[in-house]
Amino acid sequence: MRRVLLLFILGLSTPVHATEALVAVAANFSFVLEKLRDQFEASSEYRVKVTRGSTGMLYAQIVHGAPFDLFLAADQARPSLIEESELGVTGSRFTYATGRLVLWGRGRAMGQEGLRQTVMQSDIRRLAIANPELAPYGMAARDVLQGIGAWEDLADNIVMGENVGQAFAIAATGNADAAFVALSQVLLNIEDLGGTFIKISADIYRPIRQDAILLSHGADNAAALDFMVFLRSNEAREQIALSGYGIP
Repeated sequence: MRRVLLLFILGLSTPVHATEALVAVAANFSFVLEKLRDQFEASSEYRVKVTRGSTGMLYAQIVHGAPFDLFLAADQARPSLIEESELGVTGSRFTYATGRLVLWGRGRAMGQEGLRQTVMQSDIRRLAIANPELAPYGMAARDVLQGIGAWEDLADNIVMGENVGQAFAIAATGNADAAFVALSQVLLNIEDLGGTFIKISADIYRPIRQDAILLSHGADNAAALDFMVFLRSNEAREQIALSGYGIP
């Protein structure tokens, strides 16, 4: 019934009975999406296959014809461009989560001083962030460092991952002393990895509003349509909030 309502709202025809949806998801949300997939599949005849990567990389793949059915980005810009270019279904785009940025260090105390004093400590020799040109969390990290006047001072100390997942891995493996990452990543891993983190005030970086869109390739895919409906359900929203994200 809910899928019928979505079809009516979007003006789509009766979907093909595809049994699998291929979902492209931004790296920061991939672990949450895997939980959501498991919840969805537990009560559905359909299956979801997940491909993770930076928002910029996945966007480029979609533009060049990658056969994804749904795109869960870490920003609003790329889904908007996809909708405008008719690679996505008009009217299907919505904000599924709001990202939260933290500074995390494994095996070290964080937050004893102000943020600038913390990142400028002499024992933080390498600071990991996602690439600001590819990943919204990297853009937010750059906003923060520029805002506290540390971007240029730390230029030689910054190591970039392609996405926020790689930035987290760099710090988790000891190849950086600290990293600007998603709160959700820290909550998921802190029991095993330890460390401490500072929640960054949302006032000093541009909002990380994360949009999803049904792609044209998935417009007639029953599995994709059902999963799209599930993502907007109370069950999914509760899981997203528990995982460290704001929800609209």
